[in-house]
Amino acid sequence: MNKALFATLALTAAVAFAGPACAEKLKATLDGKAEVPATTTSGTGTADLDYDAASKKLSWTVTYSGLSGPATAAHFHGPAETGKNAGVAVAIPNAASSPVKGEATLTDAQAADLLSGKYYVNIHTAANPGGEIRGQVTK
Repeated sequence: MNKALFATLALTAAVAFAGPACAEKLKATLDGKAEVPATTTSGTGTADLDYDAASKKLSWTVTYSGLSGPATAAHFHGPAETGKNAGVAVAIPNAASSPVKGEATLTDAQAADLLSGKYYVNIHTAANPGGEIRGQVTK
């Protein structure tokens, strides 16, 4: 085998097995008690998130059930600690039915807030336009 072919094969194998070395796994558990102010609901949910620092891509799967009615919107809000409210940071489109999958490319400031626990996931309904269930994003 010639050296150039061997080097190409070795490099291809190294890239194939390297994988997403800087991916972060994050999560949120959503309920009405976490809303500010708290809501009375049987709704619950989870958000499973992957953040790739190299590409700044945030991917998510949000699953929910038991809401008072159809979800009218969903967002990542921040920056805010638990118990505090903040504006929309990243929209979660197509949230009318569960599960909701999506992705977005974050800015450096958004990534810093996400990784420091200053984002929360909020699912809104007609009965609770400010949010019916919420969960803080954690590692």
